[in-house]
Amino acid sequence: MGTRIVDPQPLIFDHAAQFFTASDPQFAGLVQGWLEQGLVREWQGTIGELEVGGHFVPLPSSPPRYIGVNGMRPIADSLLSQTRMINVERPCWISKLEPFNGMWHLSENGKPCGKFDAIVIAHNGKCANRLLGSSGLPLIAGQMKRLELSSIWALLAAFEDPLQIPGEGAFPFEGAFVRGVDSISWMANNTKKLQGSHSNGPHCWTFLSTTAYAKRNKVPQENIPNATAEKVKAAMLLGVEEALGLPKGSLQKPFYTRIQLWGAALPTNTPGIPCIFDPLGRAGICGDWLLGSNLESAALSGISLANHMADYFQSSGGRPEEFAVGLRNEFQPLRGHDIGQFPGLESQTQTQMPTQQSYQLAT
Repeated sequence: MGTRIVDPQPLIFDHAAQFFTASDPQFAGLVQGWLEQGLVREWQGTIGELEVGGHFVPLPSSPPRYIGVNGMRPIADSLLSQTRMINVERPCWISKLEPFNGMWHLSENGKPCGKFDAIVIAHNGKCANRLLGSSGLPLIAGQMKRLELSSIWALLAAFEDPLQIPGEGAFPFEGAFVRGVDSISWMANNTKKLQGSHSNGPHCWTFLSTTAYAKRNKVPQENIPNATAEKVKAAMLLGVEEALGLPKGSLQKPFYTRIQLWGAALPTNTPGIPCIFDPLGRAGICGDWLLGSNLESAALSGISLANHMADYFQSSGGRPEEFAVGLRNEFQPLRGHDIGQFPGLESQTQTQMPTQQSYQLAT
């Protein structure tokens, strides 16, 4: 749930999760609370599928699509500000987990960071694998290593004027799943999405690559070579022209760009369970990848692990084996869009209804 704000104008970009849906009643209840707090609202703008060459098909307005009122990150920040039962230490980087005398001892490069009854791993990828490698949790570590992740390039671009089709006016959408373009899987106008028709300022767009393109052009995300960044930016802007059916080189030049690689972007396989818990090691895993690839899966996984651990500790630990979950589950391929899953929306984007109106953006 990343939102990048560039001062002084400011320019605002959602550069990770673009929107979300709610199909599970428990998650829908959470979303209702966020709506009442003014943290989220329905995204009323048109989104749809954009075929290479400028053929656009809008999606139905149902199920509701939700966005953060001021971007996606403030939703996550609000969860921290509302907590009363926990103390969040920030910044804090845990580099080692050590079991000792029935407790977990955490440290950062040799500096003690406290001892705890149980631990939860809520991230994944290389960092999580390194952390678990010497933890004495072979079943937990083994399941984490089975996870496979895609990569995605994000291009943030700000334009002085609205992007337009020559002779036809502005694009009839705020967000689009792109089909048939090698370098682009999604494009969205953050300015329209977040501010509607009230903004007279720059137009901030997020372009996300296909996972196939990112895989072919993957580099260490902490140190992206300038040549790679320029190559990817040029390829993605060319992909935007192809998607919109614009002549090569005719796209308005952005006055601000930033390229970012999500090296461990989204899961491509899943055990299909809400959480993993090792009662003998008093260690658990939660995350969207255990159920799917979306905000709903992440929330449901966290809630599930919290309830499961609470039940375990309230049981006094007499029969711990009864509380083992997910330690040997097989993984299955995870289907969805390159930018994630959207429960309730998937079937509509995979099989378009013949009655839907379509537009040819350019000729």
